Amino acid sequence: SNVKINVENAAEFMYVFLVVVKAFEVDIIPANRIVTQIGETLILTCNTTGCASPAFSWRTQMDNPLGGTVNNYKTYSTLTMNPVSIANSHDYLCTVLCGEKEKKEKSIKVELYSFPSDPVIEIRPSLFAGEPVAVICKIPDVYPSSRLEVFLKKEEHILVEKDFYEDDSTNTETKTVMYSFNLTAEDIGKEITCVAKLEIDSMDFEPKKRVTSQKLNANFGPQNTIITVSPGNSAMKGDALKLTCVTESNPPPQIVWRKHLADEGIQHLVENNVLFIPHAHFTDSGLYICEAINLATNKTEKATVDIVIQDGPKNTMISVIPATSVKEGETVTMKCTSSGNPAPVISWKKKAASGEPEKIFKDAALTIQNTKSKDLGLYECEAYNQFGKEEKAVELLIQVPPQNIIVLVYPSENVEEGENITITCSTYSNPPSQMVLKKVHQEKEIILPSVNGTFVLYNVTKNDTGRYLLDVFNEVGNSIKVIDIAVVGRLKKPDQMLPLIIAFSCVTAIAIPVVAILIYVSRKAKINGSYSLVKALGLKV
Repeated sequence: SNVKINVENAAEFMYVFLVVVKAFEVDIIPANRIVTQIGETLILTCNTTGCASPAFSWRTQMDNPLGGTVNNYKTYSTLTMNPVSIANSHDYLCTVLCGEKEKKEKSIKVELYSFPSDPVIEIRPSLFAGEPVAVICKIPDVYPSSRLEVFLKKEEHILVEKDFYEDDSTNTETKTVMYSFNLTAEDIGKEITCVAKLEIDSMDFEPKKRVTSQKLNANFGPQNTIITVSPGNSAMKGDALKLTCVTESNPPPQIVWRKHLADEGIQHLVENNVLFIPHAHFTDSGLYICEAINLATNKTEKATVDIVIQDGPKNTMISVIPATSVKEGETVTMKCTSSGNPAPVISWKKKAASGEPEKIFKDAALTIQNTKSKDLGLYECEAYNQFGKEEKAVELLIQVPPQNIIVLVYPSENVEEGENITITCSTYSNPPSQMVLKKVHQEKEIILPSVNGTFVLYNVTKNDTGRYLLDVFNEVGNSIKVIDIAVVGRLKKPDQMLPLIIAFSCVTAIAIPVVAILIYVSRKAKINGSYSLVKALGLKV
């Protein structure tokens, strides 16, 4: 029985030993098959168990170069491929020797692909609307290209579809798909999309689909440039005006606002697509210009709008040709101008003698031909529209030479020595006349003074007998009246009282007619609007 127990104990011991001591094994990580992208780093690890001092070696089944670096450690070995290239597309075999008799091998298949980046879209040439354009889609460093499919789309519309199934490239390649068409303005902003697919069902990698989009862009314009005005291009004084310049252009244009001035000059305003006038005035009326400039296309387009600010008549003025003072018989033209919107209606009035205005006619220019003295007076120009009126006045003077001259000699042109002679003169003229009384003498001409158009010869003698010239003149002309004065000697009278009575009677008889004549002349002068007893110049004797 003791023997039996020993045998059982030995068997149990052997069982425990077999459980604790592992068998010699070899594994490769990752196992069997690996899919990796060209250009990345791949590390293959060969592990052993059950061998204290394994010896490792690596090779390809076709004995091609490894294309990597081997590093051996105590129980494992690594093969590092950095970067992975097309030369690494092999079945790799790891061989491990444990002692002299034990040998084990493990293999792994390395499968490669290359799909490293999204497609690249190029649009050639530099774009201008209306010109042909080529859209090019490039798929960089693809492998295997025989499994590549490419779609080129504009928005959702497929432009071109292409596969490379017949391609037999054995390395990475950049594949290109191109499509040409005529670019229109409607195409601007639409998306061009390139879709590339590398569908390999037997390989597990992501992504198998790459997409790139780019909006169509073209340099064009400016074109269809217009100006919009809010609330409208005919506004009331004080309104706020907003002028907006609208154009089609890419890239966005530079906008410059200008305004035509009355003197045909141009005023630079702002460089913005919106011109704002917060409180419109009549002077804001005019032709506004929006100039759109595209530096990329080197093109410029202009738009104009005529802004009219409605207002009552302003700046009403009267011009008179040749002057406000003309000679009788000449032609004079008075022209009235006024600004306003709507354009003011012009009418002329002349102040009548009663002071009430007398309407003449409606016209900007009033022409009077062959002027007469009755044409002088105050003329009023009235500018009127629905928003108000404005008046201006001018006084027209008609220059008239002396006329209707009346000369009175009191008491008579024939007098006795010792008497006084008074000469009065009345006339009508414009401007007022000046008067000079001259006595013609053999040796010299004697000029006599006047007071208010009156000349007085005091205590005359026979030496005062002679011919006198009365010169009445103004800037327009003159008239000369001739007066012959005769002075006789005084007669001797025996009776002193009789001459006194006779003198008194004569004075009375003469005074009454003279006074009557003066009153008549004065009234007539006033009625005719003329100057009576015109003030004469202060003259030297």
